[in-house]
This record gives sequence, C-alpha cells and structure tokens, in this order.
Amino acid sequence: MFENFGTHNKIIDFSSFTLVIALLALTNTLYAQKKEKNFVSISNGRDLKGWKGDSTYWRVENGLLIGEVTPSTLLKRNSFIIYQKNMPDNFELKVEYRVSAKGNSGINYRSVLIDGERFALKGYQADIDGEDNWSGQNYEERGREFLALRGQKVVIEPNGKIQLTDTLGTKADLQKFIHKEDWNEYHLIINGNRLQHFINGVLMSDVTDQDSVHQTFTGYLGVQVHVGPPMKIEYRDFRVKKLK
Repeated sequence: MFENFGTHNKIIDFSSFTLVIALLALTNTLYAQKKEKNFVSISNGRDLKGWKGDSTYWRVENGLLIGEVTPSTLLKRNSFIIYQKNMPDNFELKVEYRVSAKGNSGINYRSVLIDGERFALKGYQADIDGEDNWSGQNYEERGREFLALRGQKVVIEPNGKIQLTDTLGTKADLQKFIHKEDWNEYHLIINGNRLQHFINGVLMSDVTDQDSVHQTFTGYLGVQVHVGPPMKIEYRDFRVKKLK
C-alpha cells in the first residue's frame, strides 16, 4: 500500500518498511541465539514439570518459579525444589532471580539427597539473600559450610584447609553490582574442580576444590527456601550449557 505524506509528497512503501523491521527483529534473534549458543532451557514457565518440591512453598505463576514462606508456613529446616533430570557434570548455568528484602535462598548443584528427609540437599550452593550479606558466595549446604565468601578466590587443599589466593573486590563493593529487590542474573561456571559464581557478569567467588574427601563432580540441582522470617524468591529462565 502506498500513501502520500507531507508537502513533498514523499512515498513510503509500507510493505518494504515492514520487511525491514522483520529483518531487524530476525537479526536480533539470531544474535541472541548465537550469544546463548548451546544453552538449553530446563524450566518451561508453565508448571513444575521436571522439578519436585513441596507445593506448600513452590509454584509457577506468570512464567516464574516462585518459592514463598508465609507467617503460617514457617520452616523448621530448609526446603528445596529439585530438578529431576540428569545434570551434566561440567556445565554453565544461567538464571535470573529476584529475592525479597528478608529473603534467603540459593542454587544447589552437584548435590546429594539427604536420606530420610523430604526435599533436602547436601552440596555446593551459590548463595542468595536480600540483606546484602551472602549473595555470590560459595556455601556447602549440610557440609563444610563457607567455602568462599563474596570477593574471595580460594583453593581448598587436599587436607581440607582453605587458602585465600586472591581477592576479587571487597564484599561491599561487589554488592553494588547486585540489584536489591530487583532482577539479577546468576551465572555459574562449574568445570572440573573449579567453581565460579558470577552475578550480573561480575565474578563474586572462585573456588578450586582439591579436597578429595568432600569434593563432588556430579549430583542434583535445586533451589531453596530458607528457615527464618517470611520470604519470597522468584526465578525465571533456567538454562544450562554442557561443558566438555
């Protein structure tokens, strides 16, 4: 369709204009796909298919995986929703999260189920909290506990001793990159015995685990609601890339 606009009778071909817009959109899509090459979604945004957790605390709503603790559902121990399919031993994981001001959560990986307890995990955790204390650190749930605080690069020696080898920035300075009560992107690079936690593209902690008694190279992925006051954690767009 053609129409005349203005005093100069300029002619705009709307079919050509639409084609240009479509090509630009396709270019942006292809660029995004290239940027995210080999990442595979592990949550569908519609229901909890592929995940298992306590429905008292976990639901899917408006495309989000939501964990919520209310005044009437306070926890006596941490509770996870656990991904049921096999995770690659070495992988990158990207996911966006938003946590309430009093919230406490975390992404467990290479973790094991706790015998006799429902929805409980033991293993490495990429920590998340809303009070600016722990997000980005590496904490071993039900295990060695603090492996690397935010801002630390460490080597865990074969005897289990943790050696600080470098600093990535102060805890307070790195916190400035984390958006409070807003969306952030967690990016984990888990390869061999090296465990790197990034938030919004910034390296927050870096662990090389040489402790053969406690290190793990395989296991479950899960996310957590934590003992404490009422809280809410929201996750969206879980995607995983297998590393060789």
